[in-house]
Amino acid sequence: MGREDQIEEREVLDSIFPDEITDISETEYRISIVLDIPDDKEEPPIMLLTVRYPEEYPDKAPFLELSASQNAIPHPHLNIAEDKEQLLRRLDATIEENLGIAMVFTLVSTLKEAAEQLVLDRKAAIVKAHEEAVLAAEREENKKFQGTPVTRETFLKWRESFLKEMEEGRIREEEERLAELKKARIKEPIKLTGKQLWERGLAAAGQDEADDDTVIEEIQKLEVGEN
Repeated sequence: MGREDQIEEREVLDSIFPDEITDISETEYRISIVLDIPDDKEEPPIMLLTVRYPEEYPDKAPFLELSASQNAIPHPHLNIAEDKEQLLRRLDATIEENLGIAMVFTLVSTLKEAAEQLVLDRKAAIVKAHEEAVLAAEREENKKFQGTPVTRETFLKWRESFLKEMEEGRIREEEERLAELKKARIKEPIKLTGKQLWERGLAAAGQDEADDDTVIEEIQKLEVGEN
């Protein structure tokens, strides 16, 4: 019964995948699987699933091998060589559920969906990472326009700093004022020329004579008063 089931399944698969299936031997063949990625501008990824029947198939799982098409353009979100183990593990549950019946079509469908979902998940992760980076940049930019929240602690800290700054400014201004006064007091006297000294001498002599006349006038007034 095993071999008859294998032949029957192979004929059915040939009608489903007329252009995608290639025989390797009587019990082994390869199916080309083209992925359909929504809104994907890249060349559709192509996987090659090699199926080989053991003698006990379908009561025993088929031997499966996954590879990339030699002429396929590498996809940025799927690397068959690196992802094949992960993708083939996705078939374990399907194989267990279908033991005893033809399962290759179901395995192809499950594998195709798993690969497409893997690509979508990776694309979504990139978009999410980009959005988070944009949001983080916006938050940093917005911090420039946000003041520090005012609390009792922040106000007291600001007040202490403000008063300290005002006191330092007052002290600095006072020191500058005293320095200016000191400069004014120790300024060197102006040196006079000989002519200026001579003129000042005459003026002083004239002042002395005026003072003597004033004394004489005062004495004369006192004498008149006594008479």
